[in-house]
Amino acid sequence: MKISEVRELSPEELAAELERLRRHLFDLRAQAVTERLEDPTMIAKAKTDIARMLTVQHQRELAVAVEDRQ
Repeated sequence: MKISEVRELSPEELAAELERLRRHLFDLRAQAVTERLEDPTMIAKAKTDIARMLTVQHQRELAVAVEDRQ
């Protein structure tokens, strides 16, 4: 998922997508342990998507904090 797509998500959608990706990463890791994982790069891609979502979430929290200070 691209960063522009992540920024378009509402906070509720972002949280739901983040939870879905975390479960997906868990499943990928389980597949890797059992040697059923077809594409090992999928783990890195899932981690990158999670990091993007956490970054956007943190940016939004900081924006709210700045607004509250003013």
